Amino acid sequence: MENVVAGVDIGGTNTVFGLVDKAGKVLAEGHLKTTDYPEVSDFVRALGSEIKNLVSDQSNVELAGVGIGAPDANYHRGTIEHAPNLAWKGIVPLADLVKKEVGVPVVVTNDANAAAMGEMIFGGAKNMKNFIVLTLGTGLGSGIVIDGKMVYGHTGFAGEVGHMTVVPGGRVCGCERKGCLEAYASASGLVRTVSELISVMREDSILRDIPPSQLTAKQISEAASKGDPVAVRAMEYTAEKLGFGIVNSIVFSSPEAIFLFGGLAQAGEAIFAPVRKYLQQYNYILFKDTVKILPSGVPESNGAVLGSAALILNELSLG
Repeated sequence: MENVVAGVDIGGTNTVFGLVDKAGKVLAEGHLKTTDYPEVSDFVRALGSEIKNLVSDQSNVELAGVGIGAPDANYHRGTIEHAPNLAWKGIVPLADLVKKEVGVPVVVTNDANAAAMGEMIFGGAKNMKNFIVLTLGTGLGSGIVIDGKMVYGHTGFAGEVGHMTVVPGGRVCGCERKGCLEAYASASGLVRTVSELISVMREDSILRDIPPSQLTAKQISEAASKGDPVAVRAMEYTAEKLGFGIVNSIVFSSPEAIFLFGGLAQAGEAIFAPVRKYLQQYNYILFKDTVKILPSGVPESNGAVLGSAALILNELSLG
């Protein structure tokens, strides 16, 4: 029998999961609509049933463990705590609940930490001991690895780079504080930047024809690649703020590389080139030319599942 693990990524709307072997091959995948389960007990039963079905559909495999990436998850306690975009309020003992359902070890962490573990086990950080993964989606998550170990800190929530202040008194963030990096260097932050620029710039832009409620980061990055002046300026501004956040992260962790993952990172050189420029401009002298800015080496299509699978593979020493 071959040992396999299940990787699970819980999002506010959808949950994706899959069976993964120790080489990083995704053997089977599935999904649930998170919003269909306002009670966590019902969600856990459904998830457990789906995972067991995936295992039974494979020949000669045995489930060794489950890794879960989720918003506001605490690795130390195996809990999801006060997640604003989930229906399950308060502190949810998710690891214990899932373990009772599937009968194997279960580890829970936040989705950005899972992405960092996936980068270390399956991606571009295989031979690195010091790196950071920034997940640039609707928000901005981060996973920090120092000396080969994930940084969790005293509370289990260390590494919230998205909530470092880059503009004192600036935009209101989803956390209700002002000026957080996430409010600027994320897909939603980019859309906000375009909305602000359209009102002050006079140049023609195809983005003016798109209602603000329908504007997406993908449309902005595509417009930037075609030289649209508003889109180009928005990407520059976003990259500058991201550069501030990266420089602040470098001075305390001295990473070999920063990996950019997620929707905004799919803009390619439209975001990478200006980020590298601002890193060179603002970086502290001791760290000049010591840090690479790289795209994730984990496929975007199943990166969330692989990251969560890597978490449990590492815990079980199967990776």
